[in-house]
Amino acid sequence: MDFLTLFAVYVAAVLTCILFVCKYSGQQQTPFSVLCDSVATVVAPMTPRWLQRCTQRTLHRLFHQRNNMFIYLHVLLEGAVYAEFTCEVFGFCRDMDTTLTHLSVPYVLLVLQTVFFYLCIKRDPGTVTKKKISGLLSLYPYDGRLFHPGVSCETCKLIKPARSKHCGEHTDVPRRRTRTVGNAEMLTVSTVCVSGVCNRCVQRFDHHCVWVNNCIGAQNTRYFLLYLASVCAAAGDVAVLTGDMLFHAVLRSGLLRASYVDEYGEQQPAGPLFVVQHLFLTFPRIVFMLGFLAFVFVLLAGYALFHFYLAVVNQTSNEWYKGRGYTCQRCHPHAAPDHSKRNYYSRGPLRNLLEILLPPKPVQKKLS
Repeated sequence: MDFLTLFAVYVAAVLTCILFVCKYSGQQQTPFSVLCDSVATVVAPMTPRWLQRCTQRTLHRLFHQRNNMFIYLHVLLEGAVYAEFTCEVFGFCRDMDTTLTHLSVPYVLLVLQTVFFYLCIKRDPGTVTKKKISGLLSLYPYDGRLFHPGVSCETCKLIKPARSKHCGEHTDVPRRRTRTVGNAEMLTVSTVCVSGVCNRCVQRFDHHCVWVNNCIGAQNTRYFLLYLASVCAAAGDVAVLTGDMLFHAVLRSGLLRASYVDEYGEQQPAGPLFVVQHLFLTFPRIVFMLGFLAFVFVLLAGYALFHFYLAVVNQTSNEWYKGRGYTCQRCHPHAAPDHSKRNYYSRGPLRNLLEILLPPKPVQKKLS
């Protein structure tokens, strides 16, 4: 049972991490950040400078610049799951007389989620440009709490429409240069303005999703919600088919009525732990895939429900985040949550959902 013990520890660790993420999401100070800072303080003096720079450069490229790494990872994981399902689970299900209609559902969902995944990647989320700015300014009123009239983006040099946000942080990065003056070398330090990720203002900005390498805004939120729903449905359906196959495999093997001889030479009935261990040893890849799908389904289902709730109340995750007072304490040390206008843009559930499905277009003013 040592393998089961290690697996139980692994499951407990993953569930603990999920609970911490849900509890401290968006907060500046968390136990995890404090622990990371403490570890970094201890490990940094013993780590070579080149390794520190390489690590920082890699993390910056993954999470603060546009790249396709997570798209490739998404395709790899999805391909591995469907390959295992097709090569092993599909055949077992056919032997159990599962209908082809039911077995074809995961593949239909795969086609749908691939289409929505592609649209999330390729569709413009609603970039604010000079040509559109006049029409975008009249789409939403300023709430006077999160969005204020007359505020310009420091990077785009355009007036920010209500509910828009620049994707990327405006920071000054020091650049060191050495120049020779006469026979002496002088070190000069200058700052360079860097705006990460997409480097653009997005209409009705929700968030930047690394999995699709694109912003989620007014023009592609509907595809993002449909993508989440199709991924959850596909993961759930494959998990149900896989679980049903394992259950029938146990019934056919007669393990529930079997017994075994323990280490003391006594005969013991095969309980649930024995059955689970038998499944791990007989179908290791299938059981691992089922556990992976269960975790993915729980995480994505919670994430999808959160975004569907935001769609119903006509709120973006950016507005939810800031409305709860989760702002940078360095820039706003006295900021406090203000719930008086949390659903300022809500016009009723049906009209809110209609706004997601058919986003309003900028009003083009005709010159007389």
